[in-house]
Amino acid sequence: MTVVYWLAYGMLGGGALLALVRLGRGPSLLDRVVATDTLLVIIAAGLAVHAALERDPTVVPVLVVVSLLAFVGSVSVARYIGGMLLSSADDGQDVGLPEAAEETAARTAEADR
Repeated sequence: MTVVYWLAYGMLGGGALLALVRLGRGPSLLDRVVATDTLLVIIAAGLAVHAALERDPTVVPVLVVVSLLAFVGSVSVARYIGGMLLSSADDGQDVGLPEAAEETAARTAEADR
């Protein structure tokens, strides 16, 4: 069973190190958000591995809290960045999809004629 412990925790640790590298280097805000979400998933996986290998059910509430934290954080950042993208149109209108941006540009071009 010791080999299973070392393999599981070693792979999780390697993934956490790679996510930390992306968090530190990652050129954009979205890269850092994805790295943070990945770290939270790795933490949840580590807690699940610990609960399974040690047969310790007291870890499950902590696992649920970490999972909810990861979900709420990801959704919040996605909504924030989505709002920034929607309100970044030149004329102040919300443009959510490329098709809507093309329609807005076409209407503006027709109005200028």
